[in-house]
Amino acid sequence: MSGIKFGTSGWRGIMAEDFTFANARLVCQAIAAYLQGEGVAQQGVVIGYDTRFQSEAFAAAAAEVMAGNGIPCYCTNRDCPTPVVSFAIRAGGHGGGINITASHNPPEWNGIKFSPAGGGPAPEAVTKPIEAIVNQLNPAAIRRLPLDQARSRELISDLDPRAAYLQHLHTLIDGDVLGRAGLQVVVDVLYGAGRDYLDTFLREAGVAVELLHGWRDAYFGGQRPEPSAAYLSELAARIPASGASLGLAVDADADRFGVMDSRGVYHATNEVLALLLDYLIETRGWEGGVAKSVVTTGLIDRVAARHGRPVYETKVGFKHLGVYILNGQALMVGEESEGFSMKNHLPEKDGILACLLVAEMVAKKGKDLPQLLEDLFSRVGPVYNHCTNLSLPPAVREKLMARLKTAPARFAGLTVKQHVTLDGHKFILEDGSWVCFRPSGTEPVVRFYQEAFSLEGLEKLQKAGEELLREV
Repeated sequence: MSGIKFGTSGWRGIMAEDFTFANARLVCQAIAAYLQGEGVAQQGVVIGYDTRFQSEAFAAAAAEVMAGNGIPCYCTNRDCPTPVVSFAIRAGGHGGGINITASHNPPEWNGIKFSPAGGGPAPEAVTKPIEAIVNQLNPAAIRRLPLDQARSRELISDLDPRAAYLQHLHTLIDGDVLGRAGLQVVVDVLYGAGRDYLDTFLREAGVAVELLHGWRDAYFGGQRPEPSAAYLSELAARIPASGASLGLAVDADADRFGVMDSRGVYHATNEVLALLLDYLIETRGWEGGVAKSVVTTGLIDRVAARHGRPVYETKVGFKHLGVYILNGQALMVGEESEGFSMKNHLPEKDGILACLLVAEMVAKKGKDLPQLLEDLFSRVGPVYNHCTNLSLPPAVREKLMARLKTAPARFAGLTVKQHVTLDGHKFILEDGSWVCFRPSGTEPVVRFYQEAFSLEGLEKLQKAGEELLREV
């Protein structure tokens, strides 16, 4: 296979086109070679999968290749969230992990997420060598061992990490607070691997839970398994109808999260991350800063400044953020694309943990999300943001990105004060508002981010972006 690329979170492709058994085996052979080269192959590999079509068969194919290379495999006994695979890697001291998943992508997609021994997404220092290996591999070089033979040689073992992972969450979440609050919560796992994790923890803590889509549907109800407003209409309707105080959702592999208030209104990740940072500092008294991607809200910066905490800004992708958990610099890390983790946890985004912490925050504060946000704005000022996904023809996309290399003097009638090229093209304007154009690392779109301090200002940024596109 040629041209294999790992994006911000693994390698993904459309099934039967790019994502085939032949290509998946090539990628797994390259991962096996990488692990052997690093001297960690004998520590074994955790292998999991999500609820997509044939994901368990691709996981079995991955295990055959690992076993064919003499690498012990610890295969999850059912579909498994990505953060749980990462937890199992660290808990077992294994050399790495593979999860067969395309996360929030549409049903026709699948992918391979590889995590090294640290338990977070593989950084470029890991994926680049793997890409180099796979693009030089001859299919004849793939080593495979049938599953029955691999089991007889004790190269494949079954793994059920669920109980240990849930027990770990009890060290991070105050279950007593949840139980005393009398919360009613509607949970939507979007037919994915998050079932029996998020809902189970809440129930065991004494929370009244109604579960939506808690069964496998490889087509995800005919839509993307993404926990954003556009794909949570059933959750939005069910919350007020049931009298629930909160709605919580995770994507197909449960590394992303979505939150709705008692009215069934979705709250953007940017808002939730800022609330969680403020909550963790005030309730836990934790020391440390916060790390966020370059396109994540400046509301986090305002909260951090109020508490005298440093902010570390990175390229997009949790592989750039997880290091701040490992080195202890950050008490929390987050990105606007539904990503969150925190101190004493994993260098991997965890939608289950994020949802539980939101529930704890609402329970402890005794306030609905709109009240919590209003209170935060009263202390640090309002911030509004939006992201538009631009599906552009490749030629137009290239022309747009080429044009943006030169910063405009003005945007939306405001002087451009700074051109940040850490990831994409971010233009910081004279009043502190900003926009950013960035090609996605997981989908064939350009993301157009806008942030302002009033809804009117946000609308002006959106219109200016539309005008720019018309000129390309």
